[in-house]
Amino acid sequence: MSEQPMLLASSTWVEVKDGDDTVRSIFDRHYSRQRYKDGRSPLLFAGPGQKMVLMTPDARAIFVWRKFRSGDGQQGVSCAVFRNEGGGRSSALILDAMRLAWARWPGERLYTYVAPKKIKSSNPGYCFLAAGWRRCGITKHNRLVILEAFAPSKSESGEG
Repeated sequence: MSEQPMLLASSTWVEVKDGDDTVRSIFDRHYSRQRYKDGRSPLLFAGPGQKMVLMTPDARAIFVWRKFRSGDGQQGVSCAVFRNEGGGRSSALILDAMRLAWARWPGERLYTYVAPKKIKSSNPGYCFLAAGWRRCGITKHNRLVILEAFAPSKSESGEG
């Protein structure tokens, strides 16, 4: 018997377990997917650390958050994977995923890496920028663009 996904207070995303076959099938088409030379396919794919694996109810978009110790010194919660194959407007999906991340990890900085050479867009990371993220650097090793977002202050969010 498989476990049922945990329903979130979101109509956009359903949280599923790391290793979910449907999410894996979408992740297999993401540019960051790395394959083992010997053909192994590990059961889990999100990586170590705390994680939140999200999928749209129509199984056309995925989002993976990870909180872990970054090898390049980044602090916060990383968007390890975002792939949208028609699950809605990417910036709206990202905004809702951000809300869920901050519900789990209040106030944390969110960050992600974009590989401009592996994306067809003339403006790599545009959907994140449209969701309020900003460019904050480039990795030294493989020249990935680093994007970040911060939780709104209580006065900005209308609270308090």
